[in-house]
Amino acid sequence: MTVRKARVTCPLDCPDACSLIASIDEESNTLLKIEGDPHHPITQGFACVKTYRYPERNHHPLRPLYPLRRVGKKGEGRFERVSWETALDEIAGRLREVIGAHGPEAVLPYHYAGTMGLMQYEHSLTFFRALGASELQTTICATAGREAWVRSYGDRYGVDPEDVPQARFILLWGINSLHTHTHLTPFLKKARQNGARIVHIDPYENLTSRFADEHIKIRPGSDAALAYGMARAIVKAGLHDRAYIARMTTGFEAFMQVAEEWTPQRVEAVTGVAAETVERLALEFAQARASLIRTSYGLTRHPGGASALRAVILLPAITGAWQYPGGGALLTTSGAFALNRRYLGGAHLLAARPTPPRQVNMTQIGSALTALEPPIRALFVFNSNPAVVAPRSDLVQKGLQREDLFTVVLEQALTETTRYADYVLPATTFLEHPDLYTAYGHYYLSWNEAVMPPQGEARPNTWVFAELGQRLGLEEPTLYWDAETLARSLLDTDHPWLKGITLERLKAEGFLRLNIPRGFQPFTERACTPSGKVQFDPPPQVILTEPTPEFPLILMTPPAKHFLNSTYGHIERLVQGEGGEPTLLVHPEDARAFGALDGAQMRVRSQHGSVVRRVRVSEAPIRGTVVLEGTWWEKPAPDGKGINWLTGEHLTDMGEGSTFHSNPVRLEALD
Repeated sequence: MTVRKARVTCPLDCPDACSLIASIDEESNTLLKIEGDPHHPITQGFACVKTYRYPERNHHPLRPLYPLRRVGKKGEGRFERVSWETALDEIAGRLREVIGAHGPEAVLPYHYAGTMGLMQYEHSLTFFRALGASELQTTICATAGREAWVRSYGDRYGVDPEDVPQARFILLWGINSLHTHTHLTPFLKKARQNGARIVHIDPYENLTSRFADEHIKIRPGSDAALAYGMARAIVKAGLHDRAYIARMTTGFEAFMQVAEEWTPQRVEAVTGVAAETVERLALEFAQARASLIRTSYGLTRHPGGASALRAVILLPAITGAWQYPGGGALLTTSGAFALNRRYLGGAHLLAARPTPPRQVNMTQIGSALTALEPPIRALFVFNSNPAVVAPRSDLVQKGLQREDLFTVVLEQALTETTRYADYVLPATTFLEHPDLYTAYGHYYLSWNEAVMPPQGEARPNTWVFAELGQRLGLEEPTLYWDAETLARSLLDTDHPWLKGITLERLKAEGFLRLNIPRGFQPFTERACTPSGKVQFDPPPQVILTEPTPEFPLILMTPPAKHFLNSTYGHIERLVQGEGGEPTLLVHPEDARAFGALDGAQMRVRSQHGSVVRRVRVSEAPIRGTVVLEGTWWEKPAPDGKGINWLTGEHLTDMGEGSTFHSNPVRLEALD
């Protein structure tokens, strides 16, 4: 056995973008082990429980290794092996037919962040934009949060995670960071050693709650009310920074007019947080000065989610926390990567169009596949598993079942979505293709070489679309770029934070920190908003997530420890680590009200459908809320149905984002 070690970057949708060390048996082309890179300042030598199992995913029996063509009916998942030449010729032929009969907008790509590498994540879209296909609005995760941050601060970055140890009071608000941002933990521990107090605000007790010094349970979707109540208490105590507010903000007076209405008693009635806790939390936050709010996109998964996030992230502007090392807020660091994105994914082709293409919101893909006129006739799915991860699974799977819908799926596993494919094309993993990676939880840019030959006949997404482009006679030159050409184009910028960062340096060093000065404190001199200041105006709305008499419980579906969306959902040891089947956390009082016994199976019903789940009676969720962790594959469920058979397609107040945590349900005994 000849074992080689190589540095790679984890490609998955996580803020940590870890640097990893892969151990590879070169004789058998086998990935033996994945470890954290000890030299990376964020990764610090360890990986999450999921990533340690990547060798099992890379070599799993459910990984397709050759092009497959459907035989039989859609949904049966029966295929025959064909050559790449046959698959590509036949797919190109079907595309010609669809475009000839219905126009290019009958074609739709469905994609998301199965890989975060810019080549395989975004540049694949060049093919579809060169065709003139319908455009997918990628709203399922971050758009509500992005809109909230941009309207408040403009620039999409915040406190440097490496400065977190300097914070003196930390609110982990709506983020289960020990599941979803594991590499923040060492920085939190250092902050605690330095005297910081850590408080977790979340509707249910989880691993992060137990790590924190205090857990404050809040009703789902009521975060704006708590933020306004804290703002009122801070100003009433005279702990707001008048000089910072006058110099760096607009609209504060109007914001406070709304906040004045949120007395501690009213906040308690709406949020479930005791009035005395609201006032104490506000004073602790303000008095610490170097206070940090680390939040994420989970609290935006509500009808008023974007407004709620705005209310939360504006709290550091009231106290002037941005002026103190470690103080401020952080949602994402993605806006700091000021790359030249002019040609990425054919962006220039969109800019040159006289009229914009048809837009399809991915959160509403079920309705789009079943009711959109004129219909989508050809669907390409890559980097995603919509049959399980999208809302309204009933509509999604009904749409995928259409015999008049030509579906091609590029995949690394035979997912539920592949069952409905006309062709399944084997995709490479991050170990098998080069790519450039940004991050949304730190300030390091990374380059991956391909460190293994592809398994079987797997090919990168962009290779597939370039081959189809040639067959269709597309002449757009950027469609045929390789990863190095794209990387050089992206790095061709005069922005000072990227000065001196070249592909050659990235290849030699693996990862490089952006040229952001150590100790950089954003939003102390300027904000990239229309006013140039932090904007309290217009005051955020309070739009509550409320149950109904028929469906009196709110269902939340936050991430599980052992899965990342539906990635890893077929890895047996991770499924067992998560308990073997999806279970529903139910508060004891709610369990008594519905006659639910611990360990028993119950039917969970929403206005959209029903699923069967085993109940775990627990005081972890706040009363009136039921929680199911993880986007499981359908097979482990008692009824073979995913949780998104219950979730709706309704959108957020800004950003047209998803609302996965705001679905009213009830429990029923099985017949």
